[in-house]
Amino acid sequence: MPSKRYKKATETVDANKSYSLKSAVEILLRFPKAKFDETIEVAFRLGVDPKQSDQMVRGTVPLPHGSGKKVRVLVFAKAGVAADAARSAGAEYVGFDDLIKKCQEGWADFDVAVATPDAMGEVRKLGKVLGPRGLMPNPKTGTVTEDTAKAVKEVKAGRVEFKIDKAGNVHVPIGKLSFKADQILENAKSVIDAVQKARPASVKGQFIQNCTLAATMSPPVRLDLRELQIAA
Repeated sequence: MPSKRYKKATETVDANKSYSLKSAVEILLRFPKAKFDETIEVAFRLGVDPKQSDQMVRGTVPLPHGSGKKVRVLVFAKAGVAADAARSAGAEYVGFDDLIKKCQEGWADFDVAVATPDAMGEVRKLGKVLGPRGLMPNPKTGTVTEDTAKAVKEVKAGRVEFKIDKAGNVHVPIGKLSFKADQILENAKSVIDAVQKARPASVKGQFIQNCTLAATMSPPVRLDLRELQIAA
C-alpha cells in the first residue's frame, strides 16, 4: 500500500510524460521528503540480450561530487607494499588468508573489494560467495590492481560501478537527496555518458530504451531520451 507521501509525490509528476534532466531533478527535489537522506538513482532499460556474452554492459564512472555514501573497502593483499599502501589510503580491511577465511564463512560487511593480481588465485575461489553480491574484484572495474592506494582512493572519492542485470536493466546510485540540484545534475550526466559509451559493438538499434531518475522512496521520473541525445 503506497504511503501518503508517495501518493502526494505521484501527483507532482506525469507518469506518461518524459522530462529534461534538469526538470526531472527539480521535480525530484520537490517531492515530500522521507525521514532519512534518500539515495538518488538513475535506472536504464537497455536493448541488449544479457544472455549473450558479447552484449555485457559493465563499467565504472567517477562521480564529480561523490556518492554521498561512506564506502567500506576491503583489500585482499599479501603482507608488503600493496597492503601497506591500502591501509594508508584508508581501506577498512586489509589482509589475505584471514579475510578469505572470513568471506568463506559468509562475512561480507564491506561495500567494495579490491585485490592485487597475485592474490586473485585464491580470491577466485570466493566467486560463489562474492559474485552474487556484486563484490568480486574485477580488472575491468579497476579493482584488480597493484596500485591498491589509487583504487581505494577512487572508490572512496565516489567512483561507482554499473553492471547489467538478467533483465537487461542497469541501476546506478548517483548521490543523495541532500545534494544541491547542480551536483545531482552533473553526477547524472556523468553516469548517462558512461553507460552510453559502454554500448557493446554487437548491439543494433536503440541501445538505451528507457531512462528514469528516482530517489529511494519516490516514484520514478522518466527522462527525455531526445534531450539527452540518446540515439540508435
